[in-house]
Amino acid sequence: MPTVGQQAPDFELLNQDGKTVHLSDYRGKKVVIFAFPKANTGGCNAQACAFRDELPRLESQNAVVLGVSTDSPETLKGWKQNKKLQYDLLSDPDHKFLEEWGAWGVSVVSIIKIPMAMRSYWVIDEQGKVLASQVGVGPTDSVEKALKDVGANTAAAV
Repeated sequence: MPTVGQQAPDFELLNQDGKTVHLSDYRGKKVVIFAFPKANTGGCNAQACAFRDELPRLESQNAVVLGVSTDSPETLKGWKQNKKLQYDLLSDPDHKFLEEWGAWGVSVVSIIKIPMAMRSYWVIDEQGKVLASQVGVGPTDSVEKALKDVGANTAAAV
């Protein structure tokens, strides 16, 4: 799992349109990545729509947003259209990204894990280093914290 200050590992995932996306495609921009368990469910709708609503503020800080789940590109495409999301949604059906980034398997009891994505977020700087992250976060908390992390870093850099 990448930690704050570390170089974020690059990834290769398909977006909702079946196009390949790499983290390295966004060098020179901050990248806010959020993980969610399942498209078109209550908490995931709240999280995705909050990022949609705050996208202009994030873009004003030179940031892009990417959502990641194990849903298929087709499912993500329908959800993106339905909720009018203006950012890419990435499909990780084999949960390779989610495992590498520490967001796979929700603990119910300390010895039992449910195989699903943990709601999480990461903020990556323009050079690809992790600025902030939290695995296991509330739907709207991820947006509020990402906004703070993107803004706080920008203020410190000026």
